[in-house]
Amino acid sequence: MGKPKLERQLADNEAMAQHRMIKVSAQKLNLVAQLIRGKSAATALNDLEFSRKRIAGTVRKCLQSAIANAENNHDLDVDSLVVKEAYVGQSIVMKRFMARGRGKASRIQKPFSHLTIIVKEADQEEAA
Repeated sequence: MGKPKLERQLADNEAMAQHRMIKVSAQKLNLVAQLIRGKSAATALNDLEFSRKRIAGTVRKCLQSAIANAENNHDLDVDSLVVKEAYVGQSIVMKRFMARGRGKASRIQKPFSHLTIIVKEADQEEAA
């Protein structure tokens, strides 16, 4: 009974991690995500560790989750992992109002975002 199991969306040498409802705008999150695209996993973790952006810690946690998924769920070699994709999507936007002068109000938008990171096991020729 129940639903049939979904087919795997990724290739056999890939693993994915998603982080949803991150309290930052998609534009700011994409600035950090583009830092790690195409880099090896170890280099990307180092770049995020020393980044001055507030959201870099959250992106680092998502990357570590993708690496752990690759190692534990798909038996991939951690040393040869490369960040294949790191993309950002918009989520909800909370709308709030703030009192202003002369009896007026202005709208404040509090955006949220989604982050998806896909890591891929590179061949020996690609890694070199």
